[in-house]
Amino acid sequence: MTTRDTPRLELTGITKRFPGVLANDHVGFAVQPGEIHALLGENGAGKSTLVKMIYGIMQPDAGEIRWNGQPITVASPKAARRLGIGMVFQHFSLFEAMTVLENIALGMDAKIPARELEAKILDVMKHYGLKLEPRRIVSTLSVGERQRIEIVRALLLNPKLLIMDEPTSVLTPQEVDQLFVVLRKLAAEGCSILYISHKLHEIKALCDTATILRGGKLVDTCNPKVETSRSMAEKMIGGSLKDIQRQPGVQFGAEKLVISDLSIPAAGHFGTALKGIGFTVHAGEIFGIAGVAGNGQNDLLLALSGEVLSARPEAVTVDGKPIGLHAAKARRLFGMATVPEERNGHAAVPVFSLADNAILTARDRLGLAKSGMIRAGAAWTYADEVIEAFAVKATGPQAMAESLSGGNLQKYIMGREILQKPAVLVVSQPTWGVDAGAAAAIHQALVDLAAKGSAIVVISQDLDELLALCDTLAVINEGRLSKPMQVAGADIEEIGLLMGGIHGDAQATAAAKEALVHAH
Repeated sequence: MTTRDTPRLELTGITKRFPGVLANDHVGFAVQPGEIHALLGENGAGKSTLVKMIYGIMQPDAGEIRWNGQPITVASPKAARRLGIGMVFQHFSLFEAMTVLENIALGMDAKIPARELEAKILDVMKHYGLKLEPRRIVSTLSVGERQRIEIVRALLLNPKLLIMDEPTSVLTPQEVDQLFVVLRKLAAEGCSILYISHKLHEIKALCDTATILRGGKLVDTCNPKVETSRSMAEKMIGGSLKDIQRQPGVQFGAEKLVISDLSIPAAGHFGTALKGIGFTVHAGEIFGIAGVAGNGQNDLLLALSGEVLSARPEAVTVDGKPIGLHAAKARRLFGMATVPEERNGHAAVPVFSLADNAILTARDRLGLAKSGMIRAGAAWTYADEVIEAFAVKATGPQAMAESLSGGNLQKYIMGREILQKPAVLVVSQPTWGVDAGAAAAIHQALVDLAAKGSAIVVISQDLDELLALCDTLAVINEGRLSKPMQVAGADIEEIGLLMGGIHGDAQATAAAKEALVHAH
């Protein structure tokens, strides 16, 4: 028999070691019935390891897990689900060629006849206000709709604890609002929610309690509603968070990057065709491209970097020179540098040293190779400069890229391109997987590069990042780009509508806003 005072979940002294790493060091906290409890921490703080143990994916080396006051061993995810623990992962596990109904059926532990399962799905959706068509093919759905599949699948198990891992990282602002309505309704019905997110303003708006980890240890449990986003971030990093420092009254210079009617056919079955993309970035300007994942961001990066060529030379122009038919190496010689979203295998070769990875993109601009011969000393010196300037945790230029954590490799890759002082820098997801302190340092480095006259394009799913960093903003949706807008006067609701598919049509945008007002 449990009472409201008995925690739904209680961890005591949870410890987990991996070779050379103490991932969780005697961590303990409790989640009450009906509580929305945030789990915060920078990358490598131990959050993922902790929730994997709660969900039965791995076992603790020491410590105790209590469920409704009783000590338990969670032997597997199936055992976790039997207890009433559900989890919605950051990366969806869906088969795109199958229907919503088929995907949900695959995730159920018990076999349920299709008609009965469809009725249950419709009941859950009606109860929580979730909209999905069970017979729709997943490949035709938006990212927000795909997330709803994962949520419905978890809710069908009548969870007593729902773990959400970065649930809003791919959602429009309107979809975030809808998700919060569902989570608050769940909590009101007594379901506990363990909520992992790096978006601290969301934690303040949604959560009752926040547990903060740093370096595998619990450093604080606090009430996020009385904290500031800054105070929580500083507890996460164990130091003060620096604001972006900008020079006042900066005037943009000449046009550096001009994209004109850039159209590229879709690459493969799940690629996105680019349709008449056009924008201009001036010297000193940071131009942001927002959008929900899967709307052509990667395709645009490939088309700008020269990994995919344009049909017309003037589709891509740098400093007045048409380079649309030039490949990546030539575009670098014309002054362009790029950072793709995928670190391992695209931005860096995992089994190459940091020095060798520097040679891959800087050999011509910085003379790291001459007459076909690699200048190893120069490469080491440059790699060392990047490591020092961007506080990369590595044993030195000889360290293999695969030996670095994801966040440190991201810092190295960003530093490798920024220190080349390119005329144009195009980066996708610049702070993906890095902690708040490192993100602030990368943002400052981009601002400083722009102040020296470079034109910068930032493609990011993190709208908060773009609003804090950029001068100008456009939204990509289904391979089309909206009209650019000044960030200083940007309307967040309008940006959300553009991310959801309103393509800059004033009447359509006004109608969608009106519909939102009536819906509320």
